Amino acid sequence: MPSTLRAVIQGDHIEWEDDPGKLLPKGQPIHVLVTIPDSGNQASDEERGARRIAAMEKLAALGAFSEIQDPVAWQREIRKDRALPGRE
Repeated sequence: MPSTLRAVIQGDHIEWEDDPGKLLPKGQPIHVLVTIPDSGNQASDEERGARRIAAMEKLAALGAFSEIQDPVAWQREIRKDRALPGRE
């Protein structure tokens, strides 16, 4: 199962934000994939708002969630507490 560790890369050096602990075997190479978040493309609040509105309009055009007759009752049902495993 893949594991995720947060780190900062500076040049060719990695500084771990999370404790790599037992995930990184000492003295052995480990294959990794590095994903760099797109932090250089920060959208303004207005742009993010416009994208949210466009997404909601697309959902409305598709009739998404149209089968929900009573949204308040649906939300209560979705959020209903459930028994936690081992804590019956």
